[in-house]
Amino acid sequence: MTALDATHDPALRCWVPGADGHESFPIQNLPFGVFSPLDGAPRAGVAIGDSILDLVALAHTGLLDGAAALAADAAGSSLNAMLALGAGPRRALRAALSRLLSDSGAGAALRPLLQAAAACRMHLPCTIGDYTDFYAGIHHATAVGKLFRPDNPLLPNYKHIPIGYHGRASSIRPCGTPIRRPNGQTRAPDAAGPVFGPCQRLDYEMELGVWIGPGNTLGEPIPIGQAADHIAGYCLLNDWSARDVQAWEYQPLGPFLAKSFGTTVSPWIVTPEALAPFRIPQPRRLEGDPEPLPYLLDHADQDAGALNLELDLLLLTPGLRLRGAAPHRVSSSNARNIYWTPAQMVAHQTSGGCDLRPGDLLGTGTISGPDVASCGSLLEATLGGRQPIMLSNGEQRRFLQDGDEVILRARAHRDGYAPIGFGDCRAVIQPAPALD
Repeated sequence: MTALDATHDPALRCWVPGADGHESFPIQNLPFGVFSPLDGAPRAGVAIGDSILDLVALAHTGLLDGAAALAADAAGSSLNAMLALGAGPRRALRAALSRLLSDSGAGAALRPLLQAAAACRMHLPCTIGDYTDFYAGIHHATAVGKLFRPDNPLLPNYKHIPIGYHGRASSIRPCGTPIRRPNGQTRAPDAAGPVFGPCQRLDYEMELGVWIGPGNTLGEPIPIGQAADHIAGYCLLNDWSARDVQAWEYQPLGPFLAKSFGTTVSPWIVTPEALAPFRIPQPRRLEGDPEPLPYLLDHADQDAGALNLELDLLLLTPGLRLRGAAPHRVSSSNARNIYWTPAQMVAHQTSGGCDLRPGDLLGTGTISGPDVASCGSLLEATLGGRQPIMLSNGEQRRFLQDGDEVILRARAHRDGYAPIGFGDCRAVIQPAPALD
């Protein structure tokens, strides 16, 4: 696992105004992304406070050398090539950025390379070839299972194998891109046949996204002891779900159109190096739970392969917006509630010979906690729509309505270290396309 070094020093200060103590992007974070400056083309950048440092321009200054220069040179209009280089160049670039941004003497050369984040447009950080969504949040899996199988909520394979399905990479969008309510085929329980029309049970799912760095050759699995080296970073991920469409279509092959209409990610890749202080042991399995099979079990991963991240889900309705009210916090959870570590997901994904490629994305599955205040989806929080949640202005929601904006946030903190965040993962629901 990534060792702590000078870049994690909580006393480190940055000459960029507003960076010190920033709620998400202090100098101890330095996440990578792709942005467009005003009237400019997409290019790689680094978030620092409320600014973005142009990484492409930095690569041409001569201020970087060695592996750091190699990483910066590989960062263009997407980060795929940079992520493919692996941890060594990425760490070298992080160390160089930390030195330059904490050295006031470098300010004269770097200030012209800064852009105000509020004036920029964010893009997907990578060209995503493939996307896999796992089901590793055990509290979510249990709560949803109870809605359909009260006496046996978890299927027999759940604690033996990281369950997942192949999602649709083409419909993943960065924070701020509206999500259009899908039309789909549904069938009510008492109906004679299905109908086609707008989804009536639109839901969110609060997840982490896992970005892949170096890939593997087809037919050559990634061993669990090496899987963490293939993870380039993390983001927030909202895997929108059309629950009524899903209920009708998912048997026998699982999610299809109910999931493919949109997935929202936060645009910054928070690196494993930035998250090193917030590593924790994977929570111990309950007595009687099976031990993972050898290809999924690595003691170093069990000792430090989980993340202590506080996750918040907020809802801003048109009614709240009209009153100028703050978003309503619907739930709070923690990434420690994932039953399988990200490394186990990588090892399992490749165990049959599947090849991962730089810029591929994995979703953890909905990260809920053990109670209603920590539900990562409305399906759980409303008991399948039977019990609405109450908002601060008296509104109720069973499922999402047009105009609702869903906001995901994450924060990592630990005594003795500077807290960091991920930035927002947010999108507004737009009405479904009109039917002819």
